Amino acid sequence: MPELKPAGDSALLISFGEAIDEEINGRVHAVAGTIEKAGFEWLVEVVPAYSSLLVVYDPLKATYAEVESAIKPLLSAETESFRGRLVEVPVVYGGQYGPDLEFVAEYNGLSVDDVIEIHSGPVYRVYFLGFLPGFAYLGGMDERIAAPRLEKPRLKVPAGSVGIAGRQTGIYPLESPGGWRLIGRTPLRLFNPSKEPPTLLQPGDRVKFVPIDESEFRGLYEKEWGEGID
Repeated sequence: MPELKPAGDSALLISFGEAIDEEINGRVHAVAGTIEKAGFEWLVEVVPAYSSLLVVYDPLKATYAEVESAIKPLLSAETESFRGRLVEVPVVYGGQYGPDLEFVAEYNGLSVDDVIEIHSGPVYRVYFLGFLPGFAYLGGMDERIAAPRLEKPRLKVPAGSVGIAGRQTGIYPLESPGGWRLIGRTPLRLFNPSKEPPTLLQPGDRVKFVPIDESEFRGLYEKEWGEGID
């Protein structure tokens, strides 16, 4: 049974466990969808994560006890598969686009080619979006290429950078500071506020990284962003 507990004075946290697991994440999204469809006037938003769900409510319209009482009957919502689109993400690995690729290889006793092959092998699942608009947390990375975060984060990580942090991999949708180990970069634009939806990837989507060379990267980048890259 999921655990419910207060999170501040206007939110309730539903915990389904601690594991990064596709079935658990399916339950998270199933319950999130059920709560959203219920039409509670006190509901502000629901925020899904790997194995938990934050329910933010208006404390002027309901007490914590009332929110908890309303949500408990909804926790048995059937798990949804959330098997979304398969999105191929082209990536140029290494060099100026992936300055930490060699570190990841050496840290794990592998060759650079091994890391590229292992990283681009699986089909990853988008568990949830967070950190930055459109930043997709991907599940399914092989532990053989896990690597620690940088001790001192970079002040500027280019949009499209593909990184590894621990046993996770993800893509920076916007230029920002960041401490993930950068192994490559995609020319795709993951966040575009002029589009609907503005994020390329959605929870439940599946992601397949496809290695490309630098000339392909530059051509796709210009097409995607409408400008060249230095």
